[in-house]
Amino acid sequence: MPGNVTFQQAAAVPVAAITALQGLRDKGQVQPGQKVLINGAAGGVGMFAVQIARWLGAEVTGICSTRNVGLVQSIGADRVIDYTREDFTGSEQRYDVFFDLIGNHPVPACRRVLKPAGTYIAAGGPGSRWLIGLIARPAEVLAMSRFVSQKLVTYLARPDQKDLIAISELMAAGKITPVIDRHYALSDVRPAIQYLQAKHARGKVIVDLGL
Repeated sequence: MPGNVTFQQAAAVPVAAITALQGLRDKGQVQPGQKVLINGAAGGVGMFAVQIARWLGAEVTGICSTRNVGLVQSIGADRVIDYTREDFTGSEQRYDVFFDLIGNHPVPACRRVLKPAGTYIAAGGPGSRWLIGLIARPAEVLAMSRFVSQKLVTYLARPDQKDLIAISELMAAGKITPVIDRHYALSDVRPAIQYLQAKHARGKVIVDLGL
């Protein structure tokens, strides 16, 4: 835990930041100058993904709602798509890597915004059917990956001490800053979970034992 990070910020890091790092660095193999699209850029993983993609040297486009446009821009996105006003699947822009944390569009539609040798990374499931999506999305990606030139992958993040150290160093250098939406006391875990389930959180939600 670097000295420029609070305990609350540190608590927001492990699963979300590792998911972003392993997805973009290992699965996406993001290189400097590539164009990266992040669906769910204002969420807990998305906030780290935007910052990590920038650290990897990519040109980053984030997808979020209207109220989060400014926030996603403030953490380093080069361009932000407001999904309430624009359907990214109909865009003429093509990306090298599409990091999909929402899974709310069919895979064929997502492939349309990829370059011919681009990579689609599925790391989330759709809406209230997330548990179904957890199974269905990887199955769809696996089945389609056998017949297309693009790389379609899905994964689950794995605990890794070296990755936590790497993230700690990035925070110490000011390359990554955890974004915390709300703090809840331990006695308020129920409303905290309800807020998460409403899917309006911006960054991470923290249960603070000191409150």
